[in-house]
This record gives sequence, structure tokens and C-alpha cells, in this order.
Amino acid sequence: MIMNKIDCMRAYIRVTHLGSFTAVADELNVTQGSISKKIAWLERDVGFSLLYRSSRRVELTAQGSSYLTYCEQMIEEMELTEAALKGELDEVVGELTLSVPSAMATRLLAKPIGMFMTQNPKLVINVSVNDRVVNLIESGIDIAIRASELADSAYKARFLFHNQAVYFASPDYLKQHARPVTASDLEQHECLTYSLASPSDIWLVKQKDSLVQKVKVNEVFKSDSAEMLLAMALSGHGVGVLPSWMVEQCLDNNQLVQLLEDYTATSLPMYAVYKSGEYQPYRIRAFIDFLVEFFQS
Repeated sequence: MIMNKIDCMRAYIRVTHLGSFTAVADELNVTQGSISKKIAWLERDVGFSLLYRSSRRVELTAQGSSYLTYCEQMIEEMELTEAALKGELDEVVGELTLSVPSAMATRLLAKPIGMFMTQNPKLVINVSVNDRVVNLIESGIDIAIRASELADSAYKARFLFHNQAVYFASPDYLKQHARPVTASDLEQHECLTYSLASPSDIWLVKQKDSLVQKVKVNEVFKSDSAEMLLAMALSGHGVGVLPSWMVEQCLDNNQLVQLLEDYTATSLPMYAVYKSGEYQPYRIRAFIDFLVEFFQS
């Protein structure tokens, strides 16, 4: 069997990222044996072991770790050269993959994505709606929209806007419960919490120029879907806290009532996060520039 060394190197990179031959085989829709043969061929070709194999996971050898860096750099340079020849570094073409939070997908991002598509008809946009933090490298995502501070040095980020939250409840709920006046009153209320927050039952509040206060709320319902939390609040099941842009219309038409207006709820900066690398396809840079201008204007 004749092996293509580049294909073997690509398989090796994916195995190190996903941690098993089976995961890579599932991703590529091939047999586990074909992936194993590629890695074995590559090891024979270079003359040293790349991986330690166990029944559950594979680990890099010392030589394998150094060779992985070489493979990633070589593949990146090769793809850069190919992209330049195809014009992808100077033109918005190809496929752009995005990971966006569920509530933002339709409420805030559908419009700018649609505008960018109209301006760039050669581009295909693939949007994954997911509230969980994804690994951009392992998932093949170009850009993720995140409401958090940037911590991973493997990524870069561009600021989009501040995600200011507000407290609220429905009129029906407030007919049955005394309106909270202080942050500590939340301990006695039925609260709807975001399960991906850690911990989900601790809300951070601030009164004007005072220090941030941690309040342990009475958690009666939690979800990883902001849309679900909004629906439960509209149905009168408790007090919620969500971004102001998400509940603004409901406040304006009196479906919801804003609470604790003397307090400031959590405010997280929204970022467009992308992989750290010297070279980025022009479609990635162009879309991020477009988003920054769209939200800051």
C-alpha cells in the first residue's frame, strides 16, 4: 500500500488533538485500522516512535512532540501557499465556520451575517449554535463569539461590545411575590439561573460605586439555554437575569418588569475569538473587522 506522507501527517495531527485513533476515524468516516496504518507508516518513515498507545488514549513521545510541531508548521505553510495561489488571502472566498451563543444567533448576529454574505457572494458561512466554550482547533471553528474574558494564549480576540445584564420578572410573578428591593432579597425569591455559569446559584451585583456583592440565590430552575430562561420568566416562574438586548422588547411591552434598578448586574465583554497564527485567511480577518464596525457603530 502506497502512503501519502502529507495525509499521514494530517492524521497524526488529528490523533494528537482528539486523543484516539477511533475519534479520528469517526471524524473522517474511515476505519480505525486505516488511521493506525497511517501512523505506523509515518513512524517507520521517520525512524522513531511518535506515540505511546494504551487501551484508552494515546500520548506523545518526546520525539513525537517535537515532530508534531514540525508537522503543524509544515502543513500551515503548505496551506498558506495554496491559499495564496487560490487568492484566499486577498479575497473573501471559501467557507467560514462560526460558533455563536444560541440567544445571539438570531437576535444579534443574523443581520450582520446576512449583510456580509450579500457583500461577499463567493463565501459560504457555516454557523454552529452552541452556548458551550468550544476548542477552535479541535472543532475546526474559525471564529467563536464569546461572552467572557480571554484566557487561552492559543487564541486572539477582538472586542465587540459589553454584554450588560438586567434583573426582571413577569407581572404575574410579582402579584404573588413582594418586589425585591435589595440584592439580598433575591435569597427569598424563586430564581431562574444559567447552568453553564459556575456556580450557577451565585449572582454578582453592584450598587452604584460599592463593591461587587455575591448573592446566593434561591435556585428553582436552571438551563443552559438563555431562551428557555426567558420563556420561564415570561410564564411567571421566577426572577431572571439576562442581557438587556435580549429582554428589552419584553420590558417595553410590559411582559416583564425590570427589578433592582439601583443595582448593576453582571457585565461581560463580548469578543470575536480566533486562532492565534501569523497568517489568517482574508475571510476571517474581513468578517471580524466587519463585526467590530457593525457593533461599535
